[in-house]
Amino acid sequence: MKLLIATRNPHKLREISAIMDWPWITPASVAEFPDAPEVVEDGDTFVANAVKKAKTLARVTGVWALADDSGLEVDALDGAPGVYSARYAGEPVDYLANNSKLLKEMEHCADRSARFRCVIALCNPAGSTWTADGVCEGAVTTAPKGAGGFGYDPVFIPAGHAQTFAEMPPDLKNRISHRAVALQVARSSFADLLERVARS
Repeated sequence: MKLLIATRNPHKLREISAIMDWPWITPASVAEFPDAPEVVEDGDTFVANAVKKAKTLARVTGVWALADDSGLEVDALDGAPGVYSARYAGEPVDYLANNSKLLKEMEHCADRSARFRCVIALCNPAGSTWTADGVCEGAVTTAPKGAGGFGYDPVFIPAGHAQTFAEMPPDLKNRISHRAVALQVARSSFADLLERVARS
């Protein structure tokens, strides 16, 4: 069964595909569907954005779609950047600029607590939708560390660890990240449904 992973971000596609190993699923990139629209993420919650992406792409392509929306919530910034994480420093998306802006705004913050949050939405071509979510608590560093990962990975240290996501081996990050947690919830919640569809 082909399952459209609703992202054009190659890093995210690899990460999701590595975490998800349903044997009856063949992950497909949005790039395989040239007519698929660019979905504007204008919701005010992660759930709204994930559902909009999954529902839009499933209806347009006629293929079951799995979409996620995720971001960093910083306590000292009242939950910012939140749903605006990807474009925190403006358009176009620029990871380095986002990290620089975040660290600049936190220069005098004693409280560095933060969390990555992820919502996964699964949608069939008829528009029925299911969701799962995951959280990874941690803290924002005072300077970027590590060359791996993407997004805010160089400035986020997950709770219970001494390395940023960008310093960790990918297999470790893929076990503890917010997306990993959400996908594990999705795995247990959606597995029977997707297997039935795949075998029907």
